[in-house]
Amino acid sequence: MRKMMTLALAVLLIACSSKQQTETKDMNQLSFTTEQAAWMSAIACDEAEGDLVALESAIHNGLEAELTVSQIKEALSQLYAYTGFPRSLNALGVLQRVTGDRQAKGVKVIMGEDASPLGDDYDALKEGTRVQTQLVGKAFEYAFAPATDYYLKAHLFGDIFARDNLTYADRELVTVSALSGLEGVEPQLKAHIAGARNMGVSEEQLQGIVVALAANGLLSEAGRLAGLLETEWPQGKSNDAYAQYFVGQSFLQPYFGGVANVTFEPRCRNNWHVHHGAVQVLICVSGKGWYQEWNKPAVPLIPGTVIAIPEGIKHWHGAAADSWMQHLAIHTQEQPGATNEWLEPVSDEQYNSVQ
Repeated sequence: MRKMMTLALAVLLIACSSKQQTETKDMNQLSFTTEQAAWMSAIACDEAEGDLVALESAIHNGLEAELTVSQIKEALSQLYAYTGFPRSLNALGVLQRVTGDRQAKGVKVIMGEDASPLGDDYDALKEGTRVQTQLVGKAFEYAFAPATDYYLKAHLFGDIFARDNLTYADRELVTVSALSGLEGVEPQLKAHIAGARNMGVSEEQLQGIVVALAANGLLSEAGRLAGLLETEWPQGKSNDAYAQYFVGQSFLQPYFGGVANVTFEPRCRNNWHVHHGAVQVLICVSGKGWYQEWNKPAVPLIPGTVIAIPEGIKHWHGAAADSWMQHLAIHTQEQPGATNEWLEPVSDEQYNSVQ
């Protein structure tokens, strides 16, 4: 009898604990640290592209950053609704293998808690309709395909989003990251950018997805997202250390993974220069500007433009005459002893010829 009472008390305490977790967790905030969010973005984008080699590396790094197996598993499971069961199941297989390998080697793995149980009276359609309305910003009904409308409400936003081992904000970060890796789904990506904002993802956190993708070599994917964000990026501090190599005022904001955001005031440009032993990639994130290689026409820079600058090519980049411009700068294929050779300023005559 005493054992039965102890068991009953334990069950009651677990149930109360689960209920409290559901009631107290803020579902409209990210539960990830900045580093965890960066790796979760890479994991989601790699899953969407079906790149299992890159995914394995991202999962290892995510686990090192103390993402839990439960969080990653939940994200990969959710993504079947956006990328299909085959890629979701393949990705879950990678996670299972990585988890087993780390455990076999005695490497730390945090399993994490599963979602809190739902009550017997849980109404997936009702709750899913509420969640979808919050995400969209208004009531939504897909009258053309009533069955799909039901699946979205009752299953995706009801059954899946109700699982509280990821918050609503977490789930939208995962979704935006994954859709950034898919070509031809820009309308859905744009809709989920708005949905992420409605679910509590801040502008800085959305920008963090762009930075995370860029830092992980997902450059066109980062550009795709940057082109749709339409947000104000931080200016950073005056770029005094390199002021001698610029005409006009520039500002520098460093980010995760060696990514730097450079802000140019109107007409500001850097000198002609050459990268030795590295490829530099520019991703324009706001404003308008120009990129030009020696003896070639200038290329416009607008949000989403991605420029890969080959090693050894003389070039310059900067803002348009009537606009500020910001771009992310990333160095890839970097060799030991890589250097940057600064050359002569871009004259007013050269600059005005491209306006």
